[in-house]
Amino acid sequence: MTSLSLTDDACRELLLQSSSVASTLVLASLLHFSGERPSSLGLQTFGKSSTLGLCPRTPNCISTAEELNDPDHFVPPWTYNSEELRVRKGKEPLTREQAMAQLADAVANTSPDGFTPTIVKRTESYLYATYASPLFGFVDDVEFYFPDGPGDRVEYRSASRLGQSDGDVNRKRIRALREVLQKKGWRSVGY
Repeated sequence: MTSLSLTDDACRELLLQSSSVASTLVLASLLHFSGERPSSLGLQTFGKSSTLGLCPRTPNCISTAEELNDPDHFVPPWTYNSEELRVRKGKEPLTREQAMAQLADAVANTSPDGFTPTIVKRTESYLYATYASPLFGFVDDVEFYFPDGPGDRVEYRSASRLGQSDGDVNRKRIRALREVLQKKGWRSVGY
């Protein structure tokens, strides 16, 4: 009997590029696609400051931590107390606790491309969620961090566990979350 031996990356690529629904479903039923939780998740501490980890060396990740390291993966952080909200609309600034509640609600109720969100960990300054694809169970890891200091900034990182190509789902996910939060006054920093 011949056994099928493909790497997780090769399986994800094959499934994402497959034109035959039947063959894709057969492969999906034979293989497990959740992948292993990366050890690079969580806050990285350097002296007195913390930040999210850098992206893995695959193109299926975006992160606010990549500004100087890798511009192709960089996306701007958010602010939950935009100047527009405070000045033009005359609203009181949000506390970090209120902003975290808004973010957690957006994550729990936004599922671009049908991915199912699950909040795994939530502290006063950090939120970690996974998103599972509806058909094959691919899992993506998404983190948010509210650093101390001025600016009411939120850093984030969204990365697929497996494969080289994600069909741009990480960018779509972050865009969908940003659009939900923009309605509450959040903005991308510098844009």
